[in-house]
Amino acid sequence: MNRQGMKLRAATAVAATLLALLLNAATGLAASGQAQAGTLPLSGLDNFADHDGYTSLLDGKTLDGWDGKPGLWKVEDGAIVAEITPGMFPERMFPNTFLIKRGVEARDFDLKLEIKMEKGGGSGIQYRSSVGFPPGKAGDGNDPRWTMTGPQADFWYPVNADASQWSGQFYSQNTSRGTVARRGQVVLSLPGSKPRVVGSIGDCDKLGAFVKTGDWNQYEVIARGGVMVHILNGQLMAVLIDDDPASPHNVSGLFGLQIEGSPSKVSFRNIWLKKTN
Repeated sequence: MNRQGMKLRAATAVAATLLALLLNAATGLAASGQAQAGTLPLSGLDNFADHDGYTSLLDGKTLDGWDGKPGLWKVEDGAIVAEITPGMFPERMFPNTFLIKRGVEARDFDLKLEIKMEKGGGSGIQYRSSVGFPPGKAGDGNDPRWTMTGPQADFWYPVNADASQWSGQFYSQNTSRGTVARRGQVVLSLPGSKPRVVGSIGDCDKLGAFVKTGDWNQYEVIARGGVMVHILNGQLMAVLIDDDPASPHNVSGLFGLQIEGSPSKVSFRNIWLKKTN
């Protein structure tokens, strides 16, 4: 790469990092109610309720347009609900299955939804994703018809100390990349090199205070080109700047909802999508 190209990439990374930090400061200021007179009324809750230009992905009554393991997913009180109990899956198998939104793909978008995790296990929101296991990866016993590969906005019940740090992070589902941006990180990924942390949003454990255990959480995912942003309950959690053209993250793809582990129970409601490309 020539020096001009290197400078351009560096400038892009710095600009994205500054944008992420400014967004974090704005959401934090709004959450504390300290917005100054003469500024825009920045409120995470007000912004989350804004559905202008959005399309609802859930009618609140049926699973029309959604595809998942029969008998596992249902609509209850206006929310999509799934629960895994011991014995539902083969012994020694770690349950990990998805409800896929068929017929809706996007690369650049704003996605808003509410999620609640109970009883244990984990979940997440797939986006820019494909169905099935990637080429060359052996199956893990879970049905490939309801398996997804691609970017995930992670969300977990705090079953242990590690799991308590996962909600809000960027996880690359079913790829060799795994966790790409932990909660509290701004990460840059360039061709031919490992992703690296280029900025800090805050301490991972302290950001965990924004996560509501056993209650509804407002989750927002913003994707523009190589930049992907995760916001949880109005708080910026993780940012990935992916400038690698070979990456599975910077593509158009499907959306999906996950449940994994046993026992576990997850609920989703108020799912809204606005495509920007």
